[in-house]
Amino acid sequence: MVAPELLSKINERRVLEFIQASGPSSRAAMVRACGMSAPTVSKAVASLVRRGFLEESGLSEGFGRPGKLLQLSEQTANVLWVVVDAGMCWAGSARLDGEVSEENVRSFSTPETYAELLSAIEQHLSDFVGGEVSTLGSRFRGVGVSVPGLLNSRLDRTVISPNLHLLDDQSLASELSRRLGLRCVALQESHALCVGERMYGAARGMDDFAMLDVSTGLGLGIFSGGRLLTGNSGMAGEIGHITVERAGIRCGCGNRGCLETVATDSAFVREMSHLLGKSVGINEAIHAIRSGRVDSAAVVERTVDYMAIAVAAVINVFNPSTLFLHGKLLASDQAIFDRVLAEAGRRTLKPSFADCRILQSQGNKRLGAVAGIIGNLADEMAPSMAWFEPGGAKTISAPGGE
Repeated sequence: MVAPELLSKINERRVLEFIQASGPSSRAAMVRACGMSAPTVSKAVASLVRRGFLEESGLSEGFGRPGKLLQLSEQTANVLWVVVDAGMCWAGSARLDGEVSEENVRSFSTPETYAELLSAIEQHLSDFVGGEVSTLGSRFRGVGVSVPGLLNSRLDRTVISPNLHLLDDQSLASELSRRLGLRCVALQESHALCVGERMYGAARGMDDFAMLDVSTGLGLGIFSGGRLLTGNSGMAGEIGHITVERAGIRCGCGNRGCLETVATDSAFVREMSHLLGKSVGINEAIHAIRSGRVDSAAVVERTVDYMAIAVAAVINVFNPSTLFLHGKLLASDQAIFDRVLAEAGRRTLKPSFADCRILQSQGNKRLGAVAGIIGNLADEMAPSMAWFEPGGAKTISAPGGE
């Protein structure tokens, strides 16, 4: 039996999520789509309007006495997002339906210290309200942050970030919340990719899939039974720190020969920089193999082989129905992507490989950060109806838990 107050909140969440997915809608359309009575929808809409989530659009639907269309509030149904990565960071705003306008995106070089990172994020986010940090709360509901490294959800702290050590032992979300006066939610970057793909990418509607990130680092996100697998402390999925070369190079985690050191865009860039005799970025490295400026066949083959080993490990261990791959080298050339799949097929248990679709991801860490804060706000409003359905989850996650 669901308490009336909780049921009202659940109905509000259903109405809000319907408009997030469908766009401006009339109350009648909500009644038809959500399976609720007209009075129930009207009550939910009234509460959402009062709380600044919805507003009347000025448009109407139908003839005679047309119903007013409700839409997400232009001024107060928005969130902020931040992606922190080695080398570059990005910040911006988004609507509660996940729409991000490129004109509202800021990029900046990753600072050298943690204090400078906090200041840079604060500065770029405050630009959206004319530099007045104290007024952010009047327009934005919260901030989603994608962070690299091992993010301990129980401690709300990055315990180690192998590729960006300035985050080591820092609580970025808590610090930003204090400085900005807003709810801030941090997601480990691979988990962010996974959540973003499910909310806005090719995994929409999927309850079981895997996301393998082979970009800056190597991480894994897994959805099983409609829930993100996070492990005891939120640090599940760090397959990049499995040793694959006993005498390999030193990894940022302190170990030697981690899979991350040989099976990522970063590993490819390191080898190409050595081959070219100068430091290059991923785009220049990809251009070099396309132009044929140097004989890069051995570098590409080595990277492909280890990426295939990572793919095989994920499929053998987790047996996903769908596996999404995220990385610039893989996305740059269908032939390289196909080579990784072919090699993975030779290294994977054949029944598991045959039962798994392997696709390019459509999302990115930006959408993951947006999805993280929007999902957190929805969970704060009320548990999902899936919790009450047969086979649904048996516990309600606390706000901020993933």
